[in-house]
Amino acid sequence: MTIYCDGACSGNPGPGGWGAILIHAKGEREIFGGEALTTNNRMELTAAIEALNAISRSCAVDVYTDSRYVMDGMQKWLAGWKRNGWRTADKKPVKNDDLWVKLDEAAYRHQVRWHWVRGHSGDPLNERADALARQGIASLGR
Repeated sequence: MTIYCDGACSGNPGPGGWGAILIHAKGEREIFGGEALTTNNRMELTAAIEALNAISRSCAVDVYTDSRYVMDGMQKWLAGWKRNGWRTADKKPVKNDDLWVKLDEAAYRHQVRWHWVRGHSGDPLNERADALARQGIASLGR
């Protein structure tokens, strides 16, 4: 399974959207959604959460994101945050900890490999995920 996911915000904070493309042997599925008042980082996290939760069975998943925040959080910071009671190395509360907990739970059900892709650099699937995130904003009717 391969996932490309992205989040977007019109203003930060402001109306936001998330989108994801799930690619598997039998085809592709696109999902998206939006929130009236949110941040870009929250939408990046939500895109990954929703995509991983849309997979019905445990499997190996390659997740592609253009968010260093999501990549670094999952690959570098998460274990320390959990060990420190959801506190940063500076002993401050982790921002968006509600979503980090959900992403950790969603990822735990699968064998996830995280990949970073440069945003807005012409990668067709990243561009489609971005368009889906913007569609999520548009779905709010603003």
